[in-house]
Amino acid sequence: MPNAAAARRLPEKPIDPLALVQSRADALYRAAIECCRQHDRSARLSSATGEPELEHKHIDALCRMCDASLAEISEAYTLAAADVHPRREEAWWHKANSLWHASREFGRRHAGCDDISRRVSGKHSASMMGNLQMEYELEASALLALRHAADAYRKTRPELG
Repeated sequence: MPNAAAARRLPEKPIDPLALVQSRADALYRAAIECCRQHDRSARLSSATGEPELEHKHIDALCRMCDASLAEISEAYTLAAADVHPRREEAWWHKANSLWHASREFGRRHAGCDDISRRVSGKHSASMMGNLQMEYELEASALLALRHAADAYRKTRPELG
């Protein structure tokens, strides 16, 4: 016999696949904006004078959390959008796909920076430092592209604020 709570639940309505994709795209937008915001905050702190080690520790943790959130929501968008094709031209659809590409590229560049940073320890050559600088610049460029893609998506969804 089903319990009373299960009996009171409303039957689930089938979710429109396009509405689910749009919902995931909105979540991807919010994750991208927060990721950019925390990375900007980290950059401002890095250029500040003094040694606010405790604050660095927490901002680094927030950045890692935002990066992981962006990656997870990007994967959720991937799964939702895999077999969905709008019947009519949807401006948000194209901008959402651009945002998805930008989020994946940012994740890839960020992982590349982490990988090369781990390999640079102790003695390092000038070429290794040059590679590290190039990776950081590519990551910064990917973060800027993510911000632009998020802004473009927001223009198609003004209700997001």
